[in-house]
Amino acid sequence: MTAEPTEPALTHPTGVAPPTPAEFRRALGMFASGVTVITAVDGGEPVGFACQAFASVSLDPPLILFCADRKGRTWPRIRRAGRFTVNVLGEHQADLCLRFGSRTGKRFDGLEWSLSRWGTPALPGVLVRIHAEVHDVHTAGDHDVVIGRVLELEPVTEQRPLIFFRGRFGIDAEPEPSLGPNLWGWGDHWG
Repeated sequence: MTAEPTEPALTHPTGVAPPTPAEFRRALGMFASGVTVITAVDGGEPVGFACQAFASVSLDPPLILFCADRKGRTWPRIRRAGRFTVNVLGEHQADLCLRFGSRTGKRFDGLEWSLSRWGTPALPGVLVRIHAEVHDVHTAGDHDVVIGRVLELEPVTEQRPLIFFRGRFGIDAEPEPSLGPNLWGWGDHWG
């Protein structure tokens, strides 16, 4: 005779509080990730935001995902545009991350960029551009998980990626309080 599997109890141990947003951000800062800039054109104006939450989803069909703050200013404009480009940053492009992660200023002012054949902003010197269209959107807490259907892959350069780890760019440096928990809090967290 075999025992029937039972569903695990979904209880929270007494006296254990869920992590605060600051604790959660600090702990997840231990996960090194690449950095992208998601771009689109809305109403004839280029828009974009820095995004660390990016991943592949499926090979067939080719799908990707990124996460965007539902309260952000840029994500609703990208959603309305329907088509976007993921610009994967190289290690020398921290300035682009900071520009597109900032709450202030026009992100495209004084920036050299071109319009891709898909009608989206293509940033120069990135590792790869992934051109996609919004396929599906799922609400997850204070963010939307955006599934994109890939239209074209455009390799640009062969170089090392920009890595974000422990509140800094690169994996060898000690964390810097000035970037610390506020960097991902800039802009639209990005979107």
